Amino acid sequence: MSSSAPQETGRQRLWSVDEHLADVLAAIRPLEPIELQLLDAQGCVLVEDVTVPVALPPFDNSSMDGYAVRVADVQGASEEFPAVLTVIGDVAAGSGELPTVGPGQSARIMTGAPLPPGAEAVVPVEWTDGGTGGGAASGMTPASAAPEGAAGEVRVHRAAEARAHVRARGSDVQAGDLALAAGTVLGPPQIALLAAIGRGTVRVRPRPRVVVLSTGSELVQPGEPLAAGTIYDSNSFALAAAARDAGAIAYRVGAVSDDADTLRATIEDQLIRADLLVTTGGVSVGAYDVVKEALTSVGGSGGSGASGGSGGSGEEDVQGGGVDFRKLAMQPGKPQGFGSIGPDHTPLLALPGNPVSSYVSFELFVRPAIRALMGLTDVNRPSVRAELKADKALGSPAGRRQFLRGKYDAGSGTVSPVGGSGSHLIAALAHADSLMVVPEDVTSVEPGAELEVILLG
Repeated sequence: MSSSAPQETGRQRLWSVDEHLADVLAAIRPLEPIELQLLDAQGCVLVEDVTVPVALPPFDNSSMDGYAVRVADVQGASEEFPAVLTVIGDVAAGSGELPTVGPGQSARIMTGAPLPPGAEAVVPVEWTDGGTGGGAASGMTPASAAPEGAAGEVRVHRAAEARAHVRARGSDVQAGDLALAAGTVLGPPQIALLAAIGRGTVRVRPRPRVVVLSTGSELVQPGEPLAAGTIYDSNSFALAAAARDAGAIAYRVGAVSDDADTLRATIEDQLIRADLLVTTGGVSVGAYDVVKEALTSVGGSGGSGASGGSGGSGEEDVQGGGVDFRKLAMQPGKPQGFGSIGPDHTPLLALPGNPVSSYVSFELFVRPAIRALMGLTDVNRPSVRAELKADKALGSPAGRRQFLRGKYDAGSGTVSPVGGSGSHLIAALAHADSLMVVPEDVTSVEPGAELEVILLG
């Protein structure tokens, strides 16, 4: 937690966004490294430097389909006066024993095939007659269809310099080079490099397993009919998708009714597969906000995972077993819960239930927690400064850091508001690609003013 204490407002403590995030990250420890097969390691963070055991490519090879030749034999060659060479055989990719190219000789060679001894360059097949005795060839006849193409003569119509169309041994990486540094996130290009240098497994921190569950008796799963007073559960889908986007393996649990015992049992069942638990809903002050009630004794936690605890006993700053419920000086997302539960002290973040509040809270607190579990040091979304493009000034409550949905234009360096400030406006969120940040001490932002913008894409 940051050194400054949460601000007091009467009987209620208000934590700043930065204080709450620091408290969360102080309790997160990166997951223990494991050895994984390459494809299983996709999206994981490397925990060791990987060096190149052998040069890549491991031998001189052809970058074209054509003929391996000696430079002296094709010097001065032209269409009018072609160099006529004896074809002594084929060299295909993967060839073991290679023919030796002597004076006046050549070998048909395929892309990726090793350069045979004696050869100094490769002439593309388009520079030759392809061994047909005719004009310029457009391609090579497959060896299976025309075995005579591997023998006889070829006419070369252009000269070639030494090493032309030859990929040199080690031209990609040399043995002993650093292939990938510890801390690298393994995406498809990195997986390709590891495979190319012969690594079948790699030591990484695994992707965190994040369990997402939403609460509320009014929630119905998409695809089912709506009854009076019910709505579809969007939060668990949004947060599970956001967890995957952050690099986690996400497990979405269907909505849990407003019953503390049911919620408690569900959470206890999920602990076995969770490195991080995220709940949404039930953290405010309503009579049916059961997350606080349910988390007073989940899994027999031995105390909060928060570094500083809530401190004090304000009526809206409730300690519940291993989870602290607190109010933050932000909009949307004022009510938050954080702590650890169960025998392994699994981190839990309890987010508010309004869709926008829930998503904004995820971006600010859960995503950094996931990235910290992965062992990354840069855990936050990138941010830029942008000029507000709007028809009128934007209002913001005093003492609250407001996060407004925006559309960022990198070309003009401007950001425009999308939708209103209501925490239930899902449609506007779907069209936003950023969050505009209005500081706590600002109550009005005029068009043309500069704002911090958190990029969500």
